Amino acid sequence: MPSKNLLSIENVSISFISNKIEKEIIKDISFQLNTNEILGIVGESGSGKSVSSLAILGLLPKNISKITNGSILFNDLDLTQIGSKEFQKIRGNDIAIIFQEPMSSLNPSMTCGKQVQEILLQHTTLSKNEAREETLTLFEKVKLPNPKRVFNAHPHEISGGQKQRVMIAMAIACKPKILIADEPTTALDVTVQKEIILLLKQLQAEENMSILFISHDLSLVSEISDRILVMYQGQIVEQGPVHKVFKDPVHIYTKALINSKPSLDVRLNKLPTIKDFMNKTIDSSIVSNEDRKAFHDKIYGKAPLLEVVNLNKTYLSKSGWFSKPEAFTAVNNISFKLYEGETLGLVGESGCGKSTLANAILQLDKASSGEILYQGTDITKLSKTETRKLRKDIQIIFQDPYASLNPRIPVGNAIMEPMKVHGIGNSDKERKTLVLDLLLKVGLDETFFNRYPHEFSGGQRQRIGIARAISLEPKLIICDESVSALDISVQAQVLNLLNELKVNFGFTYIFISHDLAVVKYMSDQLIVMNQGEIEEMDDADEIYKNPKKDYTKKLIHAIPKGL
Repeated sequence: MPSKNLLSIENVSISFISNKIEKEIIKDISFQLNTNEILGIVGESGSGKSVSSLAILGLLPKNISKITNGSILFNDLDLTQIGSKEFQKIRGNDIAIIFQEPMSSLNPSMTCGKQVQEILLQHTTLSKNEAREETLTLFEKVKLPNPKRVFNAHPHEISGGQKQRVMIAMAIACKPKILIADEPTTALDVTVQKEIILLLKQLQAEENMSILFISHDLSLVSEISDRILVMYQGQIVEQGPVHKVFKDPVHIYTKALINSKPSLDVRLNKLPTIKDFMNKTIDSSIVSNEDRKAFHDKIYGKAPLLEVVNLNKTYLSKSGWFSKPEAFTAVNNISFKLYEGETLGLVGESGCGKSTLANAILQLDKASSGEILYQGTDITKLSKTETRKLRKDIQIIFQDPYASLNPRIPVGNAIMEPMKVHGIGNSDKERKTLVLDLLLKVGLDETFFNRYPHEFSGGQRQRIGIARAISLEPKLIICDESVSALDISVQAQVLNLLNELKVNFGFTYIFISHDLAVVKYMSDQLIVMNQGEIEEMDDADEIYKNPKKDYTKKLIHAIPKGL
């Protein structure tokens, strides 16, 4: 009979070595994972969540890290005392992991089926044909549509949610006793996120697995876990049953995590951050309905800044040399108006056409038909030179700031580059002065000017992306999933910054996200998109209070609300 404590972490400390200097990252942590239990581990990036899980699997980088104290007992075997060959038998077999980013965790050159089959051939006595059949059964179990097609598909040929399901199938292939799920739903649609959570709960019940569910989102963790453990700066600051931690948090950091997410009931002037809680400087003032109405009366009384009329975008795809091209309509007959000073929210699942619409407005991907009127001029008919001038007025903040910054160029030069192209500032000296001022405006330091993108955190890189976008003094900024991969508190900081810049500079935003709670907080008007069409369009608060369409209701229902 298995012991109640399937996994026991006892007084573990972990240090990393950089430039011969040893720094303690994990500080004397202790916790247990019981048989047939889901334990949620929550905290921001850098709190030690992932380092702890890698230590359990013996995957800490050998030369730069070491466990300096404590033991990790799995079924009474101390994992800190075994070699790599013994670990190979345990990994994937007894303890499996689902990583945060399935695209970088799956081999792009192998079909999805082969990758799962490989695990079964490695750890079981199944023949090749039996492993294939078992893989197809696993794909059915994780509710992948058309398992045979997915078996023969490469990772790039399936959606993000489907890739995550392949990773789950791979992780549960050998019926592990422990499954570590490290941020398995970050950057997934809210509805797909809900499906993955329900799937993990169902698999845990069927297979009697124990799960370590790691996330920065306390509301999400509370929906799946039996117990919660809160980490902050390498220490466990709070742990207990999910109801107690969520309803009656003791540590101020836990309270901060719960309250940093935009409320669905009230619209605060400023979202509280972790720092606000720690310093007890919370601004609890709210935007009243009267203030909101007065602002809307002011902006909607003018002519629209942007008007999209009957916009369509169709792609043609060929499946073979001699086959006829097939038409796929990504954006279908879209019409709306956007007013100066407004934030227009655009929400919907992946593939609904949000980014295609944004690319058409930016003239990065020409529309198939329809009009896009910017200040009364149809920009779909502009020449290349005129389109280039337009770039100054309409800017974008991308989802992944690291991928959108050149790793070889210091961030100061990266911000100056578009200024030079569009003739802002008379000399590099003048432009540098403007950039140093911009860095301060987005909450960064002047010393950041000569540093490279890899030297910054995700939140800092996003601020650099914002500084680059606003350096051209645009009138319209498209924020395309620009906070979806950020920690809750960093997300709050960036949202506050965007609102502050909007007031100070009079920016107009199109705010794109799959997170309806964030979009509702940021937006004046809200457009819900589904399969290339507008499903619903109205005041953001009105849509949340009284959704008319079933699709909108499904999106709202899927928002993690906690207990």
